Amino acid sequence: MKDVRFRSVVDVVGRLNPSYPVFMVFPDVLQATAKSFLDGFPGTVLYAVKCNPDVHVLRALYAAGVRHFDTASLPEIAKISEMFPDAHCYFNHPVKSRGALEAASDVYGVGHYVVDHIDELDKLHEVVGKDITVEVRIATPKGAAVYDLSSKFGAPSEEAAELLQEANRRGSRTAIAFHVGSQCPDPDAYRVAMREAAGIARRAGVPIDYLDVGGGFPAEYGEVVPPLEDFFSAIRQSRDELELEMPLFAEPGRALCADGCSVLTQVQLRKGRDLYINDGIYGCLAEIQLGPLKPPVRAIGRSEGRCHPVEGNPRTFRIFGPTCDSLDVFKVEFELPENIREGDWIEFRRMGAYSIGMQTAFNGFYTDTVVEIDGFHDGI
Repeated sequence: MKDVRFRSVVDVVGRLNPSYPVFMVFPDVLQATAKSFLDGFPGTVLYAVKCNPDVHVLRALYAAGVRHFDTASLPEIAKISEMFPDAHCYFNHPVKSRGALEAASDVYGVGHYVVDHIDELDKLHEVVGKDITVEVRIATPKGAAVYDLSSKFGAPSEEAAELLQEANRRGSRTAIAFHVGSQCPDPDAYRVAMREAAGIARRAGVPIDYLDVGGGFPAEYGEVVPPLEDFFSAIRQSRDELELEMPLFAEPGRALCADGCSVLTQVQLRKGRDLYINDGIYGCLAEIQLGPLKPPVRAIGRSEGRCHPVEGNPRTFRIFGPTCDSLDVFKVEFELPENIREGDWIEFRRMGAYSIGMQTAFNGFYTDTVVEIDGFHDGI
């Protein structure tokens, strides 16, 4: 179901009475969040498409003013380029196939590429040429982030400086990129990484077109995280203290879209304190398991044609997904009303990040109903 508008989550339940999971997009929430980021971050904002590539999400962010996109693959580049011809794509995956590089350059005109190894730089120059901007991704210290991304990508400081020098020597423009890790609750992580980047820039001694501070800006999942302004302030202060004169870029994903989507599921069986629902770790709720994260939930019932909150004192439940795999159970448990039963619905909020873009069709279970809801999150 595409491009169907609803007034609220309750309206979705009332009109669809869904026995299937529903991915719900709140365009107004997405646009408000994006505008706050665009106004608050001291530089250019790139949306990290991998976080949520759903067209409803992309349209909402574009409507808010996002024109730059962190694209990690050729399909992402194609999607953005075809949806938004005036948008700017950055091929920010540090490892790329030659075929993808050729198409990105020749078909879509991409001019910005990330590398973290000399062999990737050689490949890039052989396929694309040298009239490009080469972003050298540097490694950052492991901090408080839920997902440490420097364990896979990022050049050590000495190698990073040499890569910048070599790219410059060959005639390419140069930039520096880093990523402090996804779901990072510590603004100081950006200070540390920016200090490292400044040192590498001095050591390289070449012009730096911009510094890309990556993503990592967190959303709240049960535990309080600092407001985005704390991160923006840390980045601004570091820029000033380090006397960095180059422009700043950022690649938020989660921070832009987490709160803008929910997943509506239905209870198909209750066994005591175990609930069996129609989405799980192989579907749109995968990141709950990977974090593990604990998004807000609420239970909705329906009787005599009227939707209502499920009543009862809070009780802790273990939740299983729909597949026949015994691994399809969340590591975290959720508090829901003790009277919840088969046929009731559970809304998992704050599920815009790494949800519908990560789901599989394992066992034939797949969420293909996407709806848009006007306004902001509703109560019942």
